[in-house]
Amino acid sequence: MVESLEAEWYVLQTYSGYENKVKTSLESRIETMNMVDFIYRVIVPEQEVIDRDKDGAPIRDKEGEIKTHMENEYPGYVLVKMVMTDEAWYVVRNTPNVTGFLGSRGGGAKPVSLTPDEVDTFLHRYDQDGNPIVDEPEVKRADLKLDANIGDTVKIISGSMAGQEGPITAIDNDKAEVTVLITFFGRETPTQASFADVETITY
Repeated sequence: MVESLEAEWYVLQTYSGYENKVKTSLESRIETMNMVDFIYRVIVPEQEVIDRDKDGAPIRDKEGEIKTHMENEYPGYVLVKMVMTDEAWYVVRNTPNVTGFLGSRGGGAKPVSLTPDEVDTFLHRYDQDGNPIVDEPEVKRADLKLDANIGDTVKIISGSMAGQEGPITAIDNDKAEVTVLITFFGRETPTQASFADVETITY
């Protein structure tokens, strides 16, 4: 395998639901197998999700604030910043519950690292070193309105798909969400976004 001496971001594929276990196991292996100079960061990207009742309405606490919880943004994936040496590849690839590298051609070939644009997509809540970015407090999403219709093109301005553009294919006024058809890794992919997270594009 051709080695890279520069640390880059790679995507690990894991069994869904085991992302945090993989993170914990890999961080332990980094220490015990003396890989701290080659494997720098292990991240499970998360996003804040609004708690909703069975009818889709936001759940509020006693003070009237909308309740939220954290969820994995990309189930089945873990991000790793590492120098791709044979030893580092072996340590990561053989971590329990890791099924492989995204972009690997198999046969021991070097996996493909993320492009700068892909890094921005996956790690929009982190800086280039993998440190969390502290966001400004979000605007409350209650009573949001959307000045767009099905078929209109919008740009996603926050969240995991920030910067992506596409047509609206569905609008859910009860949940204050739209479905936008974007291109992700070369495929047309429908994704949901809050009314607050999109802006209409006028040509």
